[in-house]
Amino acid sequence: MDVTEDVLGPGYEAIELPMGRDAEGEVVGTLVRRRGAEPSRRAVLYLHGFVDYFFQAHLADFYLGLGFDFYALDLRKYGRSLRPHQTPNYVESLTEYFPEIDEAVRIVRDVDGHGTLLLNGHSTGGLIAALWADRAKGKGLIDGVFLNSPFLDINEPLPMRKIGAGLARALRPRFPKATLPAGVSDRYPRSIHRDHEGEWDFDLAWKPIEGFPVRAAWLAAIRRGQLRAHRGLDIDVPVLVMASARSVRPTRKALDVTGADAVLDVAHMAKWAPRLGPHVTLVRIGGGLHDLTLSAEPARGEVFAELARWMAGYLPAGG
Repeated sequence: MDVTEDVLGPGYEAIELPMGRDAEGEVVGTLVRRRGAEPSRRAVLYLHGFVDYFFQAHLADFYLGLGFDFYALDLRKYGRSLRPHQTPNYVESLTEYFPEIDEAVRIVRDVDGHGTLLLNGHSTGGLIAALWADRAKGKGLIDGVFLNSPFLDINEPLPMRKIGAGLARALRPRFPKATLPAGVSDRYPRSIHRDHEGEWDFDLAWKPIEGFPVRAAWLAAIRRGQLRAHRGLDIDVPVLVMASARSVRPTRKALDVTGADAVLDVAHMAKWAPRLGPHVTLVRIGGGLHDLTLSAEPARGEVFAELARWMAGYLPAGG
């Protein structure tokens, strides 16, 4: 394995995962690893969202404090894994991510020797994590799933969801990289970056304030994954779904996005969470942002308290 010091500095390692080639050329994933001072048989694997990558060092600190080694996977064409010849964040099927998740899990379990593994996905990473966990059922690879504001539906009224998905499907065969008139308001990233109104620092080349274009094939892939989840998954380990107590749609007249999910509709998460498997817990966080772990206090503390309580109740005590 090609292991180097990660961009987050001492204590963090980056492991490049070669994933062969696609139509754009060489593809890699990047596994970020931070191990605790004492050996542990328990670990967590984190999957980021769209226009995102792993930078939340305080999340790693939280898990380390509970005795879990921490791993995060920058998926192909995101963050550490983005290469100059690639279209940022672009795939044509969410199953394209499964090989790097498979390899990351293999390293966590077989190479590094962890017996207990929690899969933690945020937003688009939450949808991907749920679909992967359903595919992995019966294999004993994970012991629990934590989904932080998962992307289980498109944040538009039903007619617009149908129109947008239909347009993406129509364009996909001949114009897969066509840019759609969709995307996330810049109000949310501005609200969390320390150079604007927030308290967090992240690389604006990997997570730009203005976002990346939404491509037709990508949105079609997202919609196929969402509809698969709507039909019902069968994740065979305990699942924790956490969402803000409310959503807000930024407009010129309503610019304040503090204390709410400004990206997705939390009602969708509550509606579809029970379809993920037979054992799902739903927790709503008052004052929570889209990435709940980036919320201001006291909401952030509530997120971690609820997560710690759930982990103590549902994950094996040892490895």
